[in-house]
Amino acid sequence: MRTGETRWAYTFLLPWIIGLVLFQAGPMIASAVLSFTDYDLIGAPEFVGADNYAALAADPRVARAIENTLLYTVIHVPLACVLALGLALLLNQVTGRAAGVFRTVFYLPSMTPTVAVGVLFLFLLNGQAGLLNEVLGVFGIEGPQWTSDPDWMLPGIVIMSLWNLGASTIVLFAALRNVPRELTEAAMIDGAGSRQRFRHITLPMISAALFFVVIVDTIAALQMFDQVYTMYFGTSQAQQTTGDAALFYVVYLFQQGFQYLHMGYASALAWLLFAVIAVITFIQIKVGDRLVHYE
Repeated sequence: MRTGETRWAYTFLLPWIIGLVLFQAGPMIASAVLSFTDYDLIGAPEFVGADNYAALAADPRVARAIENTLLYTVIHVPLACVLALGLALLLNQVTGRAAGVFRTVFYLPSMTPTVAVGVLFLFLLNGQAGLLNEVLGVFGIEGPQWTSDPDWMLPGIVIMSLWNLGASTIVLFAALRNVPRELTEAAMIDGAGSRQRFRHITLPMISAALFFVVIVDTIAALQMFDQVYTMYFGTSQAQQTTGDAALFYVVYLFQQGFQYLHMGYASALAWLLFAVIAVITFIQIKVGDRLVHYE
């Protein structure tokens, strides 16, 4: 703190540090304490030890929520990464003034409010008059009841989630633009085809960005909430007809904390989710260290 540069650095960092303490670190510590209490937001917290964690281990709805969330993540993340990479490859082929227009068009879905997306797809996936089933009907395919059949709710949610690929597409597009042209040209001179160039040059050179997208998409998928809650849990009637087929982990956490006022139990659920995300991310990083090429 003796030098002027250091003082100015901490001065500019101070708003972020205050925000970190007040809005992130502070609430995390508070939720960790509350996870060992029985707290209803009205009375004083009552210490119950590890009862909340024992209760969630025996709660069948927690198991169902974890199952739905993990299944969604396993399906969504690979599809989202492949589609985002495909869109990025298409963008990389566009040159001139049209390039900026297409980048904007591909990114616009990311700017759409998530609640609006949930309402939109509630109509698009309607079993009787939804646009998706109308399109399938043109090809002679009878579309399922996406929003009411328990067997088709999760696939419908996956379809909805693929609407928002703008951020991942832009990240991968930027990585494609940074692939050294001389490597591609050298491979072409050696007779490598387009598939060989993509496999042995493009893919390794963008593997770091792809690895980043996989981690971010996995974390986001495990915390899926807004669209699902809007579609299936926004009203008590919708919640009764849906049952647990669309019950995601964060939706159940929200219900326990803000509908049933079991804030201590909800805090325990939140810390379990934190632990699961930390373990999955750690595994991904260890695997990524072997597969990712860092130039």
